Amino acid sequence: MEIIKEIGRKIIHLTSIFIVIFYHFFGKGTTLFILTALLLIFLIAEYIRVELNRKIPVFWRFFREREKKALGGEVYFLLGSMIAISVFPKLIAYSAILMTTFGDSTASLAGKAFGRIKIRQKKTLEGCIAEFLVNLGISFVILKHLPLAIVMAGVATIVETLTTKLDDNLFIPVFSGFAGVLVLRIMG
Repeated sequence: MEIIKEIGRKIIHLTSIFIVIFYHFFGKGTTLFILTALLLIFLIAEYIRVELNRKIPVFWRFFREREKKALGGEVYFLLGSMIAISVFPKLIAYSAILMTTFGDSTASLAGKAFGRIKIRQKKTLEGCIAEFLVNLGISFVILKHLPLAIVMAGVATIVETLTTKLDDNLFIPVFSGFAGVLVLRIMG
């Protein structure tokens, strides 16, 4: 049952691919405007849910127990996406956002389905390996630059693995994007 609930959560997360598609077709300004509007809507909903203790029927079942009394991951993901779009070159932002979505989902689902070797709390070696491979594939397809893809995929995987108390939906796009920019600067 837990894996079914997790699949439902990850399907919701996968809708975030539309951020990258929207950014590609409508540009930075329009995308940031729409994401800001969405963020405000989610913040209002989160205020109602957390502060006023009102359940939002459709989404309540997708919250993890630790999220039921705190901001949901969608707020952090929107913030992370907004930072990536604002600060990083377009292709690095695409990679950072998609790694956050697909890499994190892969780690979770692979870890729950195949994970045997625990490396940190609920994190498994199998989930980390699966995440790294997906992150590497995403980065390489978008960036077409193997060293850059390896660094960004590695940073995204490490951040997802080490982040346990804070929401990795904010940190993965920011740190992996920063690492990507750093690699480009170093390599000239």
